[in-house]
Amino acid sequence: MTTIVYGIPNCDTVKKARNWLDDAGIAHAFHDYRKQGVPEAHLKAWIADKGWEPILNKRGTTFRKLPDEDRQDIDAAKAEALLMANPSMIKRPIVEHDGGLLVGFDAGEWSASLK
Repeated sequence: MTTIVYGIPNCDTVKKARNWLDDAGIAHAFHDYRKQGVPEAHLKAWIADKGWEPILNKRGTTFRKLPDEDRQDIDAAKAEALLMANPSMIKRPIVEHDGGLLVGFDAGEWSASLK
C-alpha cells in the first residue's frame, strides 16, 4: 500500500505534514479532497476505525457556520453525511499507510507509525 495523504493543499498543517514526510524520505501520494472529493468508502472506513469524533473538525470555520440543527445531536451517520457534503470539515491531514490510519499531524506519533 502506498502512503496516501488526504487533505487540502493550502492547509498549513497539511503543508507541515507533507514536508515532514519529504524530510523523512517517505514516499506518498496526495489526495486533494476539495478537488477530487472524498472517497465514500474511505470515509466510512476512517469512521469505523477511529470513530467520527476525531475525523470531524468542530473547530473549523465550516463547522461553526453550519445551522444549529446540523451541529447538534451528531452521531456517526450524521457526521458521515456532514463530512461527505462538506469535506473541509474533515480533520487534516488523514493518512492511510501500511500500518493503519493517522488523523491530524503529530510528529511523534508519525515517527512511531511511519518509520
